[in-house]
This record gives sequence, C-alpha cells and structure tokens, in this order.
Amino acid sequence: MKMEIVKQELEAWGELMIATANGERYEIHLGDTTFDFEKRVITLKTPTAIYEIDGDAVESIEKHYGHKD
Repeated sequence: MKMEIVKQELEAWGELMIATANGERYEIHLGDTTFDFEKRVITLKTPTAIYEIDGDAVESIEKHYGHKD
C-alpha cells in the first residue's frame, strides 16, 4: 500500500492501526507520526522509542475507534 494512502487515511481519521509486510503492527496518530516521501519512511515517535517504518511495506490499515476501558 502506498504511504500516501496511509497519510491520507490518517489525516481523515486521526488514528489508525497499520500492519507491515513482516507482521509488525503500529497504532499511529496525527500528533506523533510524520511522513518522509523522499526516503519513503513513516516515523512514529512514542515516549519510549522512535520507530522508522518502511512506508511502502504497510500492507493494511484499519480505523481505530475510541472505547471505554
């Protein structure tokens, strides 16, 4: 899946769950995720780590809905 589509869906929804070709899953948000289209990298910054995700390795996205814990 093209990372442009991931960015477009994230901007429309605000929060997504993505899965990559190697089976990793990430919860990304507008406020903690950036896209580098030249390097084809999605960067996710969390309080404990910075993840650089191959932007074109994203195989699926799903909308993440709010819920009560």
